Amino acid sequence: MPRSPAAQLIPLAKLLAEDCRYKFEAYQFVGAGLEYAQDVLGLGKPAPARKRRREAGRDIRHVSGPELCWALRELAHQQYGLMAKLVLASWGIHSTSDFGAIVFNLIRIGKMSKSENDRREDFDNVFDFEQALVRDYIISKEAESCRPSSH
Repeated sequence: MPRSPAAQLIPLAKLLAEDCRYKFEAYQFVGAGLEYAQDVLGLGKPAPARKRRREAGRDIRHVSGPELCWALRELAHQQYGLMAKLVLASWGIHSTSDFGAIVFNLIRIGKMSKSENDRREDFDNVFDFEQALVRDYIISKEAESCRPSSH
């Protein structure tokens, strides 16, 4: 019998009460980032045939900690532009180590899985937030395409 959406939120609600470092939006963002890494960026290695899983009609591929961090950086740029660092900070995310803490919290409550080689430390110091989210942000021609031309 499928679980109701409310029943699926109970473990996350307990997690939020136990670990108040991160807001609900931080967990949503990291979950969306994993899907973005797998589905949009095509990151991750297929699981061995004996461990292969499918969710919602798609194959689940293992994404490493550093791969997920870079995917989250790209997703933050897409969704929040130059405000990405500020938005993530408002949710309690200040470094790639925070991504790791969130992932391992989600693993603990069964909302994400890990391979036997995954470690919490894989997320530490993947990139500097100021450099990656602010200084390295580039406004592309596509982002400017909706502005009227000055001709």
